[in-house]
Amino acid sequence: MRTRKTGLLEWLKTATDEQVAQTGTSRAYLRLIAYGHKIASAEMAAKTEVASRGAVTRQQLRPDDWSVIWPELGAA
Repeated sequence: MRTRKTGLLEWLKTATDEQVAQTGTSRAYLRLIAYGHKIASAEMAAKTEVASRGAVTRQQLRPDDWSVIWPELGAA
């Protein structure tokens, strides 16, 4: 089942081209992630969190395995 990532969709509405470039991918690919057709890599998830200034988190982009990839975030 595809899960829509509404936080990413909302951020994309106002994100500048520069902010999108900081994620390491294209706006179109981010839309594929947002609509649940693709999964963000760990690197892309972290870069998106930084580019969005926390509006989109790694946990939102990788809900099934973020605690394995970034166990230190679970303690926070």
